Amino acid sequence: MSKKIIALISDDFEDLELWYPVHRLREEEGVTVDVVGEEKGKTYIGKYGVPCVSDYRFDEINPDEYDGILVPGGWAPDKLRRFPAVLDMVRAMDKAGKPIGEICHAGWVLISAGILKGKNVTSTPGIRDDMENAGAVWHDTPSIVDGHIISARRPPDLPQYMKDYIKVLMK
Repeated sequence: MSKKIIALISDDFEDLELWYPVHRLREEEGVTVDVVGEEKGKTYIGKYGVPCVSDYRFDEINPDEYDGILVPGGWAPDKLRRFPAVLDMVRAMDKAGKPIGEICHAGWVLISAGILKGKNVTSTPGIRDDMENAGAVWHDTPSIVDGHIISARRPPDLPQYMKDYIKVLMK
């Protein structure tokens, strides 16, 4: 049975935090990864200039048809968390216990979705206070798994983050 994942996107995503997981899942695990943004077919530009074209719009996605979701960091999470459809997707994944991956500033999306109370997480240290104020227990570690929520700090932590995400996804 093949798995299907949503990878959220908006402008100013952290290039590696989007592309590393997408390529890793597609090439090494055979997972279908659909890139989902505000507009279908739009070319979004990462912080360092790497482009990515979205496959679908937020409102075209039914989270019930997916096995997990990935939220990249960069400045994109500050934009993504403003869309009710994004927060609904994240809440649906949370309610279903499906893997939710977040790295760096992506914790902002989970904060806005209201799903972090009592969860063990990590993130870029710059949003530690935000995570703790949302009720999460923050740890300074490369990657941490708390149930179906997998979090990581920043790009150097991507190898451990993806090992953890894949382990949860393949359960």
